[in-house]
Amino acid sequence: MQVARATGRARALVGFAALGIFWGAWGAELPAVQSHAGASDAALGAALFCIGAGALVAMRGAGVLVDRGGRGVLPGITAAFAVCGFLPALATSPGALAAILLLVGAASGSLDVAINSEGVRSEAHGPPVLRLAHGMFSVAAVVASLATGGLRAAGAGPAVVFGAMAAVVLAAALAALVLDAAPRGEEETPGLRELLRAPRPLLALGGLCALAFFVEGAWQSWGAVHLQSTLGAGAALSSAAPALLAAAMATGRIGGQNLKAPERALLAAAAVVAAGGSAIAALAPSAGVALGGIVIAGLGVAICAPMLIAMGGRLASADRRGSAVSVVTTVAYLGFLLGPAAVGVAANATSLRAALAGIAVVALVLAALARRAPG
Repeated sequence: MQVARATGRARALVGFAALGIFWGAWGAELPAVQSHAGASDAALGAALFCIGAGALVAMRGAGVLVDRGGRGVLPGITAAFAVCGFLPALATSPGALAAILLLVGAASGSLDVAINSEGVRSEAHGPPVLRLAHGMFSVAAVVASLATGGLRAAGAGPAVVFGAMAAVVLAAALAALVLDAAPRGEEETPGLRELLRAPRPLLALGGLCALAFFVEGAWQSWGAVHLQSTLGAGAALSSAAPALLAAAMATGRIGGQNLKAPERALLAAAAVVAAGGSAIAALAPSAGVALGGIVIAGLGVAICAPMLIAMGGRLASADRRGSAVSVVTTVAYLGFLLGPAAVGVAANATSLRAALAGIAVVALVLAALARRAPG
């Protein structure tokens, strides 16, 4: 049992690192991908939407696949993600890029479900791991982003960048396969009807997680714009906003790994911190104060999603945890999609400051609902 716990924990950490490696490289290489595909800003926006669409379509099925196929599913999904992750380097038209990103989104969403399910399984018989694992994602994303910047500065094109990324992710798939040392149980394999099951407690946890992802996604997308357009910061200082947010979230998740407070109280407190940081950043008189607010918001919201996903996994039996995690993450992912868009719509109707202040309101709603969270 101790070996199973250790390998499950390691597999979760490796999987989250693999996911972070791709998305860190992706963000830094996106301008080159756009140029290589000959995509306008509008065409790129439509293609990027396909990432979310692909993920939403695939997540529920991935959860059922994890439950039906067992631990051997994770290495396969990781390898498939590595292959799909290389494909954007081959896109030479906006249409091809959109089709490829649909596959990337599906593979990414599936891996997201698989690694969260692995973490939930590990936590069922051992110490918490999901906060640390989500922190590993953030650290890997920052490292990959910096490495990609170095490759680009050396003249590397998308094929080299995504080829290197794919090699690392394939190595993670191999590591997950080697680490599969858990004993095989005799549990009943769940049927395909699991695809249609979405218990209300899991939907509620997914809704709360969507609020957390709303806060995270909104600041990730609009932090740099706010610093530059509202506060007059230069390009270099503005670009520090998403990097500092990622660093703050990594710090919050890793540092909060062993917090022992009651979960609902901790979730509420973290959301209040995120609300305070969001308000400071939105109303800041200077770029420096805004960056400080973004860091505080990141530290607060960092542990919310991992806690909610872990709570969802615990509501299910051992042979249904993949499906349970997929319900929570599918609903939660809507927050990532809607957050940046909602801020844009609100900013157009009022002002960017007012729209960003609305992020604080969302975080306060999460704090108010946290004490009623199922589980």
